[in-house]
Amino acid sequence: MEAGFLGWIGIGGVFGLSALGSAIGIVISGPAVIGAWKKCYLQKRPAPFILVVFAGTVLSNIIYGFILLMSLSASTVLRDPQFLVLGLGAGLCIGTIAITQSVCSAAAAEAFAETGEGFGSYLMVVGIAETISLFAVVFTILFT
Repeated sequence: MEAGFLGWIGIGGVFGLSALGSAIGIVISGPAVIGAWKKCYLQKRPAPFILVVFAGTVLSNIIYGFILLMSLSASTVLRDPQFLVLGLGAGLCIGTIAITQSVCSAAAAEAFAETGEGFGSYLMVVGIAETISLFAVVFTILFT
């Protein structure tokens, strides 16, 4: 069954909300990484380039939104209300996690720039947020 108007809102919403969360996330983690580099420069220490990892962690959430957009648009068993609820619900979840993930990334960038230690530990915390996004993707695909 092809999606109607409400269905397309849900299908587009999953990507839009995921991308919005990632955009808000980079507004949080990006300046924190730049600030961490600035602190290093002011202290005449080399600025670790690896901090860019913390700024870029939110990018995966856009990919998850796109995967779900494609999955929902290919579904032949869902009806309009199901598309709407699944799409908006999953998009809201992924977008919110992107914002949460960026807050963790911002703190991780600050901590690593100050100490030069603990990169793997900080990345594990950011990865926990990433796992929640992956769960949202997998569980949504299971429903389609």
